[in-house]
Order: sequence, then structure tokens, then C-alpha cells
Amino acid sequence: MKNTTEFSRREILAATLVTGAASFITGARAAPASASPNAHDWDWLLGDWDVSHSRLKDRLVKSTEWQEFKGTSSFWTTMAGLGNVDDNVIELPAGVYRGLTLRAFDPKTNTWAIWWVDGRNPEHIDPPVRGGFKGDLGEFIGTDVYKGTPVTVRFRWNEVRSKRPWWEQAFSTDGGKTWEINWRNYFTRTRATATEQPRIAGDPPETRQWDFLAGSWKVHNRRLRPGSKEWQEFDSSLRNWPVLGGRGNVGDNWFNLPDPFGGMSLRVYNDEKKQWLSWWVSGRSPANIAAPLRGSFVNGTGTLIGDDEADGKPVKVRSLWTRTDSASPHWEQATSMDGGKTWETNWMADFERAK
Repeated sequence: MKNTTEFSRREILAATLVTGAASFITGARAAPASASPNAHDWDWLLGDWDVSHSRLKDRLVKSTEWQEFKGTSSFWTTMAGLGNVDDNVIELPAGVYRGLTLRAFDPKTNTWAIWWVDGRNPEHIDPPVRGGFKGDLGEFIGTDVYKGTPVTVRFRWNEVRSKRPWWEQAFSTDGGKTWEINWRNYFTRTRATATEQPRIAGDPPETRQWDFLAGSWKVHNRRLRPGSKEWQEFDSSLRNWPVLGGRGNVGDNWFNLPDPFGGMSLRVYNDEKKQWLSWWVSGRSPANIAAPLRGSFVNGTGTLIGDDEADGKPVKVRSLWTRTDSASPHWEQATSMDGGKTWETNWMADFERAK
């Protein structure tokens, strides 16, 4: 990802290293409803839900034993409808855990990409499944590896406009010729608008380090003009809220440009490594998630660093959060071409709470 003020990371990095890129224009605009009809593909899932789970106990071993358990789910749209997030509590017989779904629509392929984040393994985001809806049926296909076996993965959403929509997951080991269904969920709405899931009790204080960013913000950006020392200015907005029981947070960004668009940030805490991972999904390149930045907070300053490339050259990217204990947090992005010995700041943003 990047942070609350970036586009596609590759787009930004390339722009900061070459001249002649298009400049951005100052001027605030409200985030409009998307003109794409696909912005409403998931409207039926808005809100809070009770979820009844039925899961095959063992997969790909011809098991017929199913486990029944409960859960809850909260669903928000992002990027003016062309993205969305659901935050889940899953009450497995072996113990409760948290999970998160990210979705983004790619107009180039006319498909949705769906990623799953298991809160028990914050280092990993599952490979996406991709697809779309035909009437009240949504079908999404991808590939993964299950216990060393390559599988084709299928998600299906059924009866999506009924009072009890339901989802199923199936695996295939023969390229989709035959399928084993291994999980079904049945949804009952409890609230028309989403609310935050309860925090995990007894979590370490580090999971509160992003609390300063929760809520809605007006953002003033200054971006280094490509190939010069001139700074360009424009506005954006941010809506940020905790997920995964407080061990993560999601940012919904809208950039007020002549060609406005959105982006999603996801941050997840790894308790074992005592560090945050930070991903970014751009509305301009929604087919993929950039590799995460990693880091932590020291005395209220958050520093996250990762590797990327621009123009085929390796670069390091640094995200720096300061003034996190004030009413006006500050963010900066910098890149390094020499392995982190020297840094060039190319993006700065100042935050003001939206009324």
C-alpha cells in the first residue's frame, strides 16, 4: 500500500523520477457517487449481519463431516462504491478469530477482485478471486495452494437480494472440472448501516497506535512536481476506522483532481514481530495490491519502509507519520535510490478533522 495520500505506488514513483508527467490541479471537490453502474454491485450487503457458518471439517480428503458455528460481519463501501470492506468475527469450534475481505472493481477487465486477510496470519493476503454478478448470482474464480496442493478456488454469492443471501466456497484440483464445496455462510441483517466490530480484549497497547487517525478528515497535499523542485497542491479526503478487533485499520481515500478517484489503505499489526504492515489498493490500478511497507511507532512517530521499483530500478519507499498526538497529523512519503542512505521527500499531507 502506501498511505492515506497516494495513488498507485508505481505511478507515484515513476512520476517522481521522470519529467513530463501530467501535473495535478489545486481545487477541492466532494467525493461523488461513482458514474459506474458497478458501484452498486454490492449495495445489498451494506450493514451489519449475523452469519451462520457450515464448514467441511477436512478438505480434499472426501470428508462428509460438517461443522456448524456462528459469526458476525460488518460491510462498508469504499472508493465511491468501486471498493468495499467487510470485517468479520468467526466463532470456530477451536476458537474465535477475525478476518477481513477487501474488494475492488477493475473497469479494464470489468471484474471484481476479492482478497481475504486472516487476522491470525497478518503477514499474508490470500491470492484474489476475480469475477462478477449475473442477476442474483456472483461468481469469482482464482488459484491458490492448500496444504501443498494447487487448487482452483471458487466463491459464489447466491440470492443476493433476498432476506437471507448466502455464500459458498469450493475447491477444484482438476482445473474446475469437479468441485468440492467446503464452506457455506447464511446472512441475516441486523443493521442497515455498518458499525465497528468489538475490539479484542487485552490487546497490547501498540494496537492503539493508529487511533489518532480514526474518523473523517480533510487533507491538504503537497506533491513534488516531477523533475523539478516545484511543489503542487491539491486536496483529498479520508475516512478511517479500526478493523480486525483493533489489530488493523482501513482508510477510504478520495482524491479531488480533474479526474477524481479513490484508494484504500489497510494496516495490520503483527504481534509476534511487533510491527505494522501497510498495504495500498489504488482505484487507478485496482487489479493488484502493492507489497506492504513495514514499521512501528517510536515516541508517537510512525515509520514504515518497503521495497519497490520505478523505471525498472529498485527503490525504497518510506512513509513517515508525525504530530500523531495533535489535532493536525502530518504525513510524508520519501524515496531512496541508494538503499536508504539518502531520502528525497516527494509527498506531504496535513490533516484537519472534517466537521
